[in-house]
Amino acid sequence: MKSAYELAMERLNESDPNDGVALTNEQKQRLEEIETIYKGKIAEREIFLKQKLDAALANQDHTEADLLRTQIANEHIRLEEERDEKKEKVRQEARDK
Repeated sequence: MKSAYELAMERLNESDPNDGVALTNEQKQRLEEIETIYKGKIAEREIFLKQKLDAALANQDHTEADLLRTQIANEHIRLEEERDEKKEKVRQEARDK
């Protein structure tokens, strides 16, 4: 009889998208590069939009501030999804080989 730990590990391995796929050093480097690029893009957009948010708050324009908060969240989500798609392409290349 298997322990709860062993059963949990089996389920985790079944759900792992990279199960049995070894990434080359080049692919690992590409994944790191993608992560670095998108961290920079996210930070750049947040800085830009937070400056606008600060200006809106200074002018007590709460409607504009709310719109900017929403835009910051949406930009963050969009860039994370874009990053994840690019990383998945690299992983898919590894699975296809």
